[in-house]
Amino acid sequence: MDYRIEKDSMGEIKVPKDKYWGAQTQRSLENFKIGNEKMPYFLIYTLGYLKLACARANRLLKPEKMTEEKLNIITMVVTEGFCENGLLKDNFPLSVWQTGSGTQTNMNVNEVIANFGNEIAKKRLLHPNDDVNMSQSSNDAFPTAMHITCVIEMNLLCKRLKELSDSFKRLEGKYKGIIKTGRTHLQDATPISFSQEISGFTSTLKKDIELLEVAKKPLLELAIGGTAVGTGLNAPKGFDEAVCNELKLIFEESFKPAKNKFHALSSKDEIAFAHGAIKAVACDLMKIANDIRWLSSGPRCGLSEITIPENEPGSSIMPGKVNPTQCESLTMVCAQVMGNDTTIGICASQGNFQLNVYMPVIIYNFVNSTGLLCDAICSFEKNCVRGIKPKKEKMKENLDKSLMTVTALTPHIGYEKGAEVAKLAFKENISLKEACLKLGYLTSEEFDKYYRFEEMI
Repeated sequence: MDYRIEKDSMGEIKVPKDKYWGAQTQRSLENFKIGNEKMPYFLIYTLGYLKLACARANRLLKPEKMTEEKLNIITMVVTEGFCENGLLKDNFPLSVWQTGSGTQTNMNVNEVIANFGNEIAKKRLLHPNDDVNMSQSSNDAFPTAMHITCVIEMNLLCKRLKELSDSFKRLEGKYKGIIKTGRTHLQDATPISFSQEISGFTSTLKKDIELLEVAKKPLLELAIGGTAVGTGLNAPKGFDEAVCNELKLIFEESFKPAKNKFHALSSKDEIAFAHGAIKAVACDLMKIANDIRWLSSGPRCGLSEITIPENEPGSSIMPGKVNPTQCESLTMVCAQVMGNDTTIGICASQGNFQLNVYMPVIIYNFVNSTGLLCDAICSFEKNCVRGIKPKKEKMKENLDKSLMTVTALTPHIGYEKGAEVAKLAFKENISLKEACLKLGYLTSEEFDKYYRFEEMI
């Protein structure tokens, strides 16, 4: 491999000739050979556009230092190199398990922008610290990029939840009028319509979206302008406001400066709160997926009240077996998200004095949660929910066998006599009507008048 020599305040170091990163990135790469987890590229993308917003603000407030030429080169590098499939994507190799401030990733971005920009300019126009990092510190830039990343990831998660909710809404409308037995405690309960059961899923997902929107709002406050410890040293007056105005244009979100920069640098409560809402989504998705695999259990020895798409063979030894694999995949993702929430909670409680120093692992787990959930929801909706069909005959069979429909009779014969009817029916394996007539509590005509499934829902 060919190398070039890069310098920083600690001296010279060899850097691969075909990469645009510099000395600080290379030192991190060599000193933190830990695990396979890399900093999420979407955070890199966000940091890149934050650098552009800062350059624009510096051009406004420090025109003698941020010249038009420098701004034009930074703009070109970021807009062409930091997009999803940008040509710089393989220049961000750093491990999550690095400095807790994210300084090395911040410098990775600064160095790549400067070096690629200098190549475009055909001269040493940009310095990673003096120009690309002008008016910033890793301690305010990195948490700012974290907040922006979290907001955009939550927007995408809301979109996926809306798609899943809409899919359930279509099922709800398509299968109206089907009455089945309800269940509480995994035991038979009073009747419910299939569309009512599905409406519970639809409403749950809509509520989750509302909770995410509430949890997103605190993230709109950004740490930028606090620089090293929250005092704003080396940032010009109005820098925070100017950067947020640029970020509003770039990301179309109502970003604003944090009211207290000391809080913004040292506390990660907004992210912990936001991920708590994401954990709530995981809890609800776990419940929905489990309900669907319970309802589809069988095909002969389970509840078997719905069918789900048969996507692949379910067993390497049992021919013809098909399993609820999309439900299993989604619930595993939900379990991972719950674990991520524990990690984020512990990390948010750490750090000392003016800085939290667990930021890389916080954002890694946050992006891991949203990314997994978005993918899993998309797969679950496409490969499972769309193809759900009720088994009307089985639902009718189970409903007819249910003893808890006796509840409809209690206004007429009382709770204790109702219990007696149910117990006799179960003991002698006869219908509720037969038990009621045998005990002499109602006539046949009275029973038929009071015992109507459609009036029980």
